[in-house]
Formats: sequence, structure tokens, C-alpha cells
Amino acid sequence: MSEWNSDQSPEGTKPTVRQVIGLDLPETGDWARVHGRQYAVVSQRAGTRVVLHAIAALIVVWLCRDSIELLALQAWGAALGFAVMLAFASDYRLRDVEDRLFTERELRSHAMVSGLKGGIWSLGLCGAVFFGAGGQIASIWAAIAFLMLASVASRFSAPLSSVAFCTAASVGSLLAALATFNFGLAIIILASAFFASFGLIESARMTYESRLADLEMQEKSETVSMLLREFEEGQADWLWQIDTNRRLRSVSPRFAFALQRDAAEIEGKSFLQLISGDGWKNGQFPQSLHELADKLKGRESFSNFVVKATVRGEVRWWELSGTPMFDGDGQWLGFRGVGSDVTTQRESTEKIEYLARYDTLTQLPNRLQLNEALGKALTYAEQWRTRCAFLMIDLDRFKAVNDSLGHLVGDRLLAQVAARLKPLMDEGELVGRLGGDEFGVVIRDASDRRRADTLAKSIIAALTTPFHIDNHVLYVGTSVGSAIGPRDGRSVEELLRNADLALYRAKDEGGGNHFEYEPSLHTNAEERRQLEVALRSALENDEFVLHYQPVVDAIDESVVSFEALMRWNSPEHGFVSPAKFIPIAEDTRLIVPIGTWVLNQACHEAAANWPEDVKVNINVSPEQLVEPDFAGTVVRALSHSGLDPSRLEIEVTESIFMRDAAVARKALEQCMALGCSVALDDFGTGYSSLGYLRKLKFTTIKVDRLFVQGAAQDSPESLAIVRAVVAMADSLGMTTTAEGVENQDEADLIRRLGCTKIQGYHFGRPMPAEDARKVVKRRGFDEKRKSA
Repeated sequence: MSEWNSDQSPEGTKPTVRQVIGLDLPETGDWARVHGRQYAVVSQRAGTRVVLHAIAALIVVWLCRDSIELLALQAWGAALGFAVMLAFASDYRLRDVEDRLFTERELRSHAMVSGLKGGIWSLGLCGAVFFGAGGQIASIWAAIAFLMLASVASRFSAPLSSVAFCTAASVGSLLAALATFNFGLAIIILASAFFASFGLIESARMTYESRLADLEMQEKSETVSMLLREFEEGQADWLWQIDTNRRLRSVSPRFAFALQRDAAEIEGKSFLQLISGDGWKNGQFPQSLHELADKLKGRESFSNFVVKATVRGEVRWWELSGTPMFDGDGQWLGFRGVGSDVTTQRESTEKIEYLARYDTLTQLPNRLQLNEALGKALTYAEQWRTRCAFLMIDLDRFKAVNDSLGHLVGDRLLAQVAARLKPLMDEGELVGRLGGDEFGVVIRDASDRRRADTLAKSIIAALTTPFHIDNHVLYVGTSVGSAIGPRDGRSVEELLRNADLALYRAKDEGGGNHFEYEPSLHTNAEERRQLEVALRSALENDEFVLHYQPVVDAIDESVVSFEALMRWNSPEHGFVSPAKFIPIAEDTRLIVPIGTWVLNQACHEAAANWPEDVKVNINVSPEQLVEPDFAGTVVRALSHSGLDPSRLEIEVTESIFMRDAAVARKALEQCMALGCSVALDDFGTGYSSLGYLRKLKFTTIKVDRLFVQGAAQDSPESLAIVRAVVAMADSLGMTTTAEGVENQDEADLIRRLGCTKIQGYHFGRPMPAEDARKVVKRRGFDEKRKSA
């Protein structure tokens, strides 16, 4: 049904005329239901209206037979007959309207047909004047007035259609009276039309209001019936009654059903005994039954009291209400009340409470419960002037497992971690999961300061042991940060923050250890925050500069390449070590635009100022490699600088395979396809280095300075590692670069061990671009470049 106008009367007033005749929605109820019955009744007297119109038409024809030609009368009669039959068909179609949707279109269509009938009667009066039968107007109007009266008086009328008929019939009659200067009749016609319409609307108003009242009563009746039906079908409540000895009396069938016994079997039995189960024999009752017994003994009224009942060995939860009974003399007769089984609701509530306070994956307390426990521990510590502690635990290599083996294996790993943590807890200690791969431990009483450190070391030892999941042997390890309350914080938020700072320091030291909070950590965190703020504008303010450290051939010590190293001279903080700002740049992903700048600057310097056989080595962060268009960034840098791709060597560390191994490998393969070479830096200091060599064919392997210095100090392990790396690189067609060579003895040793290239302070410290140009000139490369 189309949308109706909302010109409705205010609440509490009579309905408007438009609402009564169906042109506006009612204030309450459905429009179709309100008006549908009224129009359904119309069809019951459709035949009667045909007869009345036929009688009135015959009277008019009889009165005008001598003054109007027969052909004109026949034409008018035929038109009226057509309109009457059209109206009859319209009435008949509404016979089932109460059982289906009654539409606005049907209402308007019915009114138009009624208006058509009235219009033909008006046309007849006007025709009488035209044909010279003006003296018969009053008689013809009497016939029309008769039809209007029948429409107004009948309960089988539709208000809008009746108004349309009366209005249309009166208009022509009025025009005919005025045309014959019969002003008295004109006044009578106007008055009749007005009062007929007024009567119609008032009659329709009563019908309308009655229908609304009927519908409201019907809806209330349906609502009550529905509630009664639900109550009868629910079978959730029962009546119970006990005497002064707490024995059941007048057991209702529903109560017997709740106890899973026959009513006759339990009549006269002890109420508490029936619902206490085995507790009646051994005296072990739930606390709720003790409280119920006290209420019965004290003759107290109670309402919605939940008790734990045992029915046929099954635990049920009942909600009971009871009132003591007294006779006319005030003598106590016992208790009477109602009860219901709320086991399902109780279990749902307990499940919701469990989900709100426990982690579903590990079954450990969640962050909410840990926060609550820590808050109580702080209150306890301040009250008894003792200490509490909070340990924050983070897995060191969980992300690598999650990324490489999938979330399912990662989830199972977390579950095993939780299983290892639980047995380590003593009384007064609570372990839970904070989220992700972070866990927390609340120690309520940490008066023994050694307990936090001892527990932290036990946790590290337990999680260092390999995990076995789906034929995978996983080594993750963990780091722990701790804070002591109230020394390190008097609120939950402070302790959590300071434990997190300690954990950050533990991971910064390489992981696998425990670090306690110190006030200096807060200072470091603030310094880090300030550096991050300054770093965000450093690139725009042109605060970065590149230094270059030479890499020489191990045989003739000629410069074969320079490694580009970034330096930051901040106006606020002065010279900032790369060890400080590079991790911040990686954490905030500022390393991506900064790395692009380094790539462009270094390529331009090498192409413009170095000989063609001197390469430039550029360190690339894992965050850069996972960018979708890293290879495009390299192409643009080479294109804009004019540098030959073979002169660019990209240096990466093993950490790229911890970030997203597949994406990193694809990006590096695209760079190698351009003609660039790729070096693996800090080889041997990470995890599963040999596996990475199998996945990606590197051009160069850089031996970490720790192994170089160890070999110089005659460390058998370091010597063996360097020899093994050199042999492996030779067999795979790779070159080797020894880092951290600081004197001639170390250089001679590295040369004897077979490394291809050497880098270190002995051959040059990182230097500005101008000094790097002087180095290549001094070694005679400038002339070679000119001849080329």
C-alpha cells in the first residue's frame, strides 16, 4: 500500500475528518484493518442500491415524459444504468476485503464510481433545464434527495464514496436551480448537501471509533492469550508447601515433576532432605541450603532466593520464593511459595561470566581478571605494608612461527605455553594471558624479593625447551619484565606500564632474560618518545646525511665498494646514534620513506662521483621489503641516477625472513632480476641461517665482526665458523666479506682464511661523501674513470 499522509490529530483528541473517511492513517491500529470491515459491509447491500436507483430513475422518467424527448430520457437512463452497474461491480469486488489487504487504490476507485453516479444525476437535472422541463426540477431533486437520505441513513455505506455521491449530485442540482432562478430550492439543496455530508461524517466517526476500540480489545485479548499460553507451555514454575516440620504438603504435579518423583511418593517427606542429595548423609551441604534452612527456621519471607539442589544425583539450580503461613489465631502453619528451575539460565550466566574473565584459547585468566587481581594485590600490599609484583612475559620468536606455519599452529603453541606456565605458580600467584603472545603473572605477596626473579628464570627455562607441534620442533624462548608494587607504581596502570618498560629492555638486550623495572627506563622511554617526534620531521628538514665506509679486496686492498650508512644530526638532540633511531624508524614504519631517500642519495653519489667498477652497498629493512612496490622504488632510483644495476648491492639481515618470508624473497628476486646483487649481513647470528641460503641465492655473505674478532683471538669455534662459511660460499659461488677488521694482523688472518673482501676501521671509518671521493682519487681510480 502506498504511503499515506500523516496529518493526524494530536493524541487524546477526536480523529480528523481525513482519518474518518480513510485519507489519513489512524493514530493506532492498521489502516486496512480499520477500514476493511466497513467496505466489506458495503457489498452486502449492493443489490439494494441498484433497486433504489432504478426506482428513482423511473420516477424521473415518469415526471418528464411529456416535457423531454424520449430519446434524451433513454440516453440519460442508459448512462445512469451503466454507472449503477459499474458501482455494483465495484461493491461486489469488496466482498472479501476484510480477509485481505485493503488498499488506497480501491478506496479511491470506489469513491470515483460513486461520484460518477452522482454526476449523472446532476447531468439529468441540467438536461431537464436545457430541454425546457424546469418546472420539474423540484420533483427530480426530491428523488435525488431520497437517494442521499438512503446513503446517509444506511450503515452499509462507505463515507468517502457517500460524500463523493452527495457532492456530485448536489452540484448539478444547485446549477439547475440557479439557472431557473429558483433560489429557495438552491438554498434547500445547499443545506441538504451540507447536512447530508455532516451526518455521513458523524456516522462514520462513530463507526471509526468503534472499530478502533474493537481492534484494541482484540489485540489486548491476543496478547493475554499469548502470555497465558506461554505460561502454560513453559512449565517453569510450581507451587510448594511445607508444614512446621519442613515436610512437604499438598505436592503439586509440577513440583513432583521437578523432583523427578511421584507426588504421592514425596508427600510428607523432608523438603531439605529431598534436595540435598548425598549431603544429607555426610552433612556436607551447599551454602545456599544452609541459608535456606536458616530462613525457614527464622520464619522469614524470602523472594527469588537461588539454591543449589541435587535431584536424583543431578545438580540443579532453583529459584524459590516463600511466605510463612499463619491461621486466624496467629499460629504458625508452615511455609508456602513458588519455585522455578533456573539451571539453564544459571549455566548461561556462568558461561558468560567465564568468557568475560577467561581466555578461551589458553583457559587462563584474561586481562580483565589479571587487572582485578593486581588491584587486590596492591590493596593488600598497602594495607599490610608488604610488596606485590607483576611479571610481563612475551614470547621472543612467536611471530615467526605464526607467519611461517600459520595461526592454527600458533594457537596450539600458545596453549602449550599456558600448560607449562600453570605448574610454575605457587599459592597466591596468578598467571593469565594479556593478549597475543603476551602473558602476565600477579604475585600477591612478594615480600621475598627473590621470588619474582626466581619465578622469571623458571618461566624462561620452561619456555626455552623446544615445543613439538605437528611434527615441527619449535624454539621460541621468552623475555620477562617485572615491576614491584607499590614501589614501582601505586596503581594497576602504573605497574603494567613499568613492567612493560622492563620487558622492552629485556627484549632490547637480545631476549631470553629477565629485567626488573628501574626509574631510568622511564627516562629512556620518554627519550624514545621525543626522538620519535623529532624523527617524523627529520626527513623534511634535511637532517639526514650519508657516510660511506670502504670495502676492499682482500688480496690487493683496492676499494671495491662503499657501504652507505645513515647519520642523523638533530637540532634538538644533536648527533643521534643509528642504534637508537633505526629501531624507532622501523617500529613507526618511518624507515620506508627514509630508506627510499637513502637509496636515491646513494645511487646518485655512486653514479656521479665514483669509478664504474666501485659498487655501493645499501642496507634495506624488512619493513621496506614488504612494501608492494619495493622493486619499483629500486628501478626509479637506478633510472633517476643513471647507475648501472650491477653496481648496486642490497644488504639484508636474516630478520627479513621473520617478517614475511614469501614477500621478502619475491622482492629480492625481482631486484636480482634487474642485475642487482644481494648480500646477507650478520650471517650466523640469527636463526636457521643455512635454511635461508637454500631459499635464496645470495651474492655475498658478510661474516659478523664477532666471529672475526674471535678468530683473531684464536677462538677454535670462531675459526671453525669462518672457515666453514668461506668454504660454503665458495661451493655456492658466493663471495664473502669479513666485517670489523681493525688492524693489520686481523686483515692478514682473514686473508689467510680465504675471505674475498674486508671491511673495518683498519681500511677506513664511515666518512662523508667528499672524503670517499678523495679515497678513490688517491688510489688512482679517477684517472681510470676519465679514460673510460
